[in-house]
Amino acid sequence: MKYFLVPAIAISLVGCSDKSESEEKSDNKEGDEPKVEAVMEKLEYPETKQGYVVDTYFGTEVKDPYRWLEDDMSDETADWVKRQNELTFAYLNKIPFREQLESRLTELWNYEKIGAPFKRGDYTYYSKNDGLQNQYVLYRTDADGNEEVFLDPNTFSDDGTTSLGQVSFSKSGKLAAYAISEGGSDWRKVIVIDAETKEQLEDTLVDIKFSGISWLGDDGFFYSSYDKPEGSELSAKTDQHKLYYHKLKTPQSNDVVLFGAKANEKRRYVGGEVTEDDHYLFISASTSTSGNELYMVDLSVPMAIGQHPIKPIITGFDHDSYVLDNDESQLYIVTNLDAPNKRIVTVDASTPDMENWEDFIPETEYVLSPSTGSGYIFTSYMVDAISQVKQYNYQGELVREIELPGIGTASGFGSKKEAETIYYSFTNYKTPGSIYTFNPETGESNNYWSPKIDFDSDQFESKQVFYTSKDGTKIPMIITHKKGLKLDGTNPTILYGYGGFNVSLQPYFSVSNAVWMENGGIYAVANLRGGGEYGREWHDAGIKMKKQNVFNDFIAAGEYLISENYTSSDYLAIRGGSNGGLLVGAVMTQRPDLMRVAIPAVGVLDMLRYHTFTAGAGWAYDYGTSEDSKEMFEYLKGYSPVHNVKEGVEYPATMVTTGDHDDRVVPAHSFKFAAELQAKQSGTNPTLIRIETNAGHGAGTPVDKIIDQSADAYAFILWNMGIKEL
Repeated sequence: MKYFLVPAIAISLVGCSDKSESEEKSDNKEGDEPKVEAVMEKLEYPETKQGYVVDTYFGTEVKDPYRWLEDDMSDETADWVKRQNELTFAYLNKIPFREQLESRLTELWNYEKIGAPFKRGDYTYYSKNDGLQNQYVLYRTDADGNEEVFLDPNTFSDDGTTSLGQVSFSKSGKLAAYAISEGGSDWRKVIVIDAETKEQLEDTLVDIKFSGISWLGDDGFFYSSYDKPEGSELSAKTDQHKLYYHKLKTPQSNDVVLFGAKANEKRRYVGGEVTEDDHYLFISASTSTSGNELYMVDLSVPMAIGQHPIKPIITGFDHDSYVLDNDESQLYIVTNLDAPNKRIVTVDASTPDMENWEDFIPETEYVLSPSTGSGYIFTSYMVDAISQVKQYNYQGELVREIELPGIGTASGFGSKKEAETIYYSFTNYKTPGSIYTFNPETGESNNYWSPKIDFDSDQFESKQVFYTSKDGTKIPMIITHKKGLKLDGTNPTILYGYGGFNVSLQPYFSVSNAVWMENGGIYAVANLRGGGEYGREWHDAGIKMKKQNVFNDFIAAGEYLISENYTSSDYLAIRGGSNGGLLVGAVMTQRPDLMRVAIPAVGVLDMLRYHTFTAGAGWAYDYGTSEDSKEMFEYLKGYSPVHNVKEGVEYPATMVTTGDHDDRVVPAHSFKFAAELQAKQSGTNPTLIRIETNAGHGAGTPVDKIIDQSADAYAFILWNMGIKEL
């Protein structure tokens, strides 16, 4: 029930242009586009005025000349966005092999993809994309195997930018509630339908954000949201999350607030989950992206929803805990209390306090991520970011370690208790994802579905290495490329990282990365501190006053790739999104000599003001804020990308990317960073900003936009490495 910055690979930010990207590109005809005589020459950037805003932090004055770009509703900002996009797309359209990259991306992307099936009511449901559909379609089959479309989000909007979020079925499977996002926004609408007829049953619920959908029987469901903020819903601060109960076929205005309405319940993130047997509701409440309180409601007591007493299990925010499952009154709780790598404890619901907890599956040296299905518990561990899965019964006895198809990432292993078959997926950086069935009684796995894709995995290799960071810490990194690649320092290389919010980067296949590697590129992913690969201690080693560790880890990764002759500074690009965009912005301003190209995507780049927008204050566990103390302010200012662009420095070729509906990391971060770079860049390296229209933080981005974004990024990277043809 946590919501945080998520890593992004192919994502781009405040809706300012009336025109779609395709319209803007079509308008840039010969003679009309900004003057770009030769792509490698110094560009003439659109004028960006400077204002006179000055903030004072603990007696120190800090200028903020581009504060006006924070106003996502102003015509002035809209005009700036339009002019920046005109320059950027004119530049990109001059690169001779850009269309070649787009063509290959489109060709390789065009294969059928499906998701793991799941059974609800009388039907088996699964998602499928026939190749180039902008959004996955939810299908179902009946007992006789007859297939039909259940929900097709490609029909929700003309341009494919309305995406399908969570789909939740009532306990009988006869009703369904599904969330949609318009233009990539985190604000959602929820629609309730009869699952048999697909007929909408009531008015659409609106203004829902950072929410699950958890049914209680067939009568209604729990969801979470904030009060709609005043001013811009894309950037205004949202600070008090509430848990609601919606009774079916009643007005949303009558929905009951269970938690969050009272002053002593003010939390930034609140979520509710009903157990499979409808016996309990568990409420998670937190003020930041790490640490939560846990509460319990006994729904078996016959009372109106909202009248039941709410019983605390955990108060305070020092640890992360959630209820994995229950067996009647016996609860199974996952926690990192006294277990940085997590453990499962058990306790009776009548006395759920922490002093009564008993170890069920103890902590190990590897990070635990469990799931349940078919009457078993599956413990997925990360062993140096690689998956290992074990099966336990409800007596805590090990049944078996599951033999996986290879070295990589296995995900799934979840189902209803009565399910006879478990489904899971497996992938790595060179292997497209396949789906497997698992028999929990025999332990046998069988291939259920494999993609028919025009990519020969056998021609590529992945290698995990461990390099040394500045303070002596060993950091894992996986490097993937064509077999037989000559290590002579001239290979175009993308170094990707994240390093924050307890997020773990595990191996997965990406069509975009495959095209990069087909063209001789190396793709390297470093598992930096601040992530979750080695548990809470690894995470905490990269937060607040230790955030520089993350940047040092990334810098050391680049130095390793260069020292081992995988690449050189002239052929190294760094890339990351969201918190990874901060990573790229900080590293390129600290070590501009290390890389040739930088692509910071939807980045948190103004570290003095990030907490004043949308849900940004919830990121304080990782970052601290400029209001905390003089020491914290000075530390943040010391690496904040917007505040560390210096006159006369030659920065790498940079393309900042963002989306105009990004209401998680508001686009003003990217706007201000690009403006600073354009004003102060020395030399001829281009500094561009690519602003995707009708797009958000990344989730639900249409396939055609992802292909466009990838082609633009790779063309920009290769062209600025001096590569003239593919």
